[in-house]
Amino acid sequence: MRYEPPAHHGLDVIYLDSHYLAVNKPAGLLSVPGRGPDKADCMASRVNLEYPEALIVHRLDMSTSGVLLMARSLEAQAAMGKRFEYREVEKTYIARVAGECPLAGNIDLPLITDWPNRPRQIVDHEVGKSAFTQYERLDYSGQDDVSRVCLYPKTGRSHQLRVHMASIGHPILGDELYAPDEWVEGQPRLYLHAQSLRFEHPFSDELLIVESLSPF
Repeated sequence: MRYEPPAHHGLDVIYLDSHYLAVNKPAGLLSVPGRGPDKADCMASRVNLEYPEALIVHRLDMSTSGVLLMARSLEAQAAMGKRFEYREVEKTYIARVAGECPLAGNIDLPLITDWPNRPRQIVDHEVGKSAFTQYERLDYSGQDDVSRVCLYPKTGRSHQLRVHMASIGHPILGDELYAPDEWVEGQPRLYLHAQSLRFEHPFSDELLIVESLSPF
């Protein structure tokens, strides 16, 4: 698939201090460079044009929009990396999914890379790594047969939210890897948005909520 990143119209910086910055990543843009010069344009490289010291802390899928946090020093990167590693960062996503999703629930399904078909991930109860997601339905449109849901991943596996929602029969709209064709055709994007990160600042212990409201 040819990489066609969205046009760059300037950074949407939603948080900035001497240690960290957060930007609103558009859908269709890689978080970090991919393989080959045609995939050099990414959120990290765009940030580095204005903040050359900025270092990646975590990643979002190319098709996912929303809050991406970066560190402004190696010390800050290491400190925030531990917050993610020890699951001390509360992540909230918004998605539009197929069908009438239950009002709330938990998904506890271990995941592993489907190597012959990577980057696809699959549920594997024997060798998969633990993956846990909480969700709640915000609203449902019977006309479109689409639910809008809030997702709270407690682990950070690759494609976790996409695989988990598809596994319970409610794939995310526009998901070319995991949704049936009828929920992909005609959709302008993957309807998954990283809306907020909530954590204690590693250097001030201040409780921070860095937020970018969902565009859908």
